[in-house]
Amino acid sequence: MTSLAIDAGTTTVKVVGYGPDGSELTVSHRPARVLRPRPGWAEQDMDHVWEAVVSAVREVVAALPEPPDLVAVTGQGDGAWLVDDRGRPTGPAVLWNDGRATGPVSRWERDGTLEQAFRICGSRLSTGMPNAVLNWMREHDPDRTRRSRHLLTCGGWLFLKLTGEAAVDESEASAPFLDIEQRAWSETLFELYGVEWARDLLPPLRDDDHRVTGLSDTATAETGLPAGVPVVLAPYDICSTAIGSGAVSTGRACTVLGTTLSTEIVTDSAGCVLTDEPVGITVALGVPGHYLRAFPTMSGGDMLHWGARLLGLASVTDLMTLAGRGAENTAGVRFMPYVSSAGERAPFFDPDARGSLSGLSLDSGREDVARAVVEGVTMAIRDCLAASAAAPELLTLSGGGARSAYWTQLIADVVGLPVAIPADTETGARGAWLTGMVATGREPDFPTAAARHVRIASTCEPDPAKGRDVSDRYAEFLRLRELHRPIWALGNGHGDGA
Repeated sequence: MTSLAIDAGTTTVKVVGYGPDGSELTVSHRPARVLRPRPGWAEQDMDHVWEAVVSAVREVVAALPEPPDLVAVTGQGDGAWLVDDRGRPTGPAVLWNDGRATGPVSRWERDGTLEQAFRICGSRLSTGMPNAVLNWMREHDPDRTRRSRHLLTCGGWLFLKLTGEAAVDESEASAPFLDIEQRAWSETLFELYGVEWARDLLPPLRDDDHRVTGLSDTATAETGLPAGVPVVLAPYDICSTAIGSGAVSTGRACTVLGTTLSTEIVTDSAGCVLTDEPVGITVALGVPGHYLRAFPTMSGGDMLHWGARLLGLASVTDLMTLAGRGAENTAGVRFMPYVSSAGERAPFFDPDARGSLSGLSLDSGREDVARAVVEGVTMAIRDCLAASAAAPELLTLSGGGARSAYWTQLIADVVGLPVAIPADTETGARGAWLTGMVATGREPDFPTAAARHVRIASTCEPDPAKGRDVSDRYAEFLRLRELHRPIWALGNGHGDGA
């Protein structure tokens, strides 16, 4: 018995084939190009994403010793993947890191809408979420909203292509339209955002007990998968990655080192979050009775790629190597890691936030700048953990960045916690697969499934000798950010238009 999991990330589509014992047998990757037709915009061609999935699935199916009898799917969250009444895209997908809706979101910030919404959904909303995108689109592209029948996410789009059924998982519905305590659509939220007209765009809500649908005949022909094989709509990628790292019980913590840095804590109560400082997001985890308190930053791995390009390096691996040669205190160079055109959303919200390098002198070398960039990104992880108010004993790391021994040790030193690296090469796909195993009754529950199938490849202990210096630099990081805020405000060129 083999099985298959699809994880469609922002820049890479991953498909993993599993053996009868849950071991990874084969992995296929396909690039997913992010289009930036205008400054601050981030889009994808929905058909191209599907074609990448089909290509990767066919490669995995051909490599498996027998046809898979289970398919699980997860993908990047948020954004707006709009289709018409025939299931065809009405335009490119607008992604989670798109910044075109800064105008509406800034208005909601000023008039208190975002805080009111947080008291219902438990999430601080940002420019790339569907409420903001739809609000912008209604004004600037009304024809597209008229032609659209369903508002999907990436995972929902792939589930539609695989099964012919439009659906949204509770994890993706949580922000921005779900009453997180009732786990039901909130009419008040639609009214707050001024998108009551969009209520009918939402497809049926799928909860933990309604994840499974059979593969359609059309998808069978396209993918080479067996006819009627069960397809499981797993929670979106940050939740699936948490599950795949073994974070399925209250108090567990993990950080995804992907295109975004998402630091996450598992909780068994959403209600207590609603009175907290309105930062981060709270979503249904996909594990019954549990929620994910997550702090997904607007920039993550893409900051490191940017840093590598800035320094004329070929890759992030080269950036890490160069950073390893930098001075322990980065020779006084400091980096504010807010280079996304959409600003920042966690652990604080400011669409005008921008990155900066400071403390440069003639004594600063390229290696010090490299180390400052990597350390600044790492400080954001500690910042998110502090905002969560949790006290985990271990932080599990996943994503491409977890393959860097230099970075994983730096993370342990900066956050002051042991860090663990799962053995799986694709943790999000593992989480989707575990969801599929539980949803189809092949595993009795998530704790049992995680205990059987999540393995830790290595751990890193923090260096106590570096703790004091790192804590001092973290305090300096926070002071520098506050000093930069007036500069961000001066540079605010955003209005309510495009």
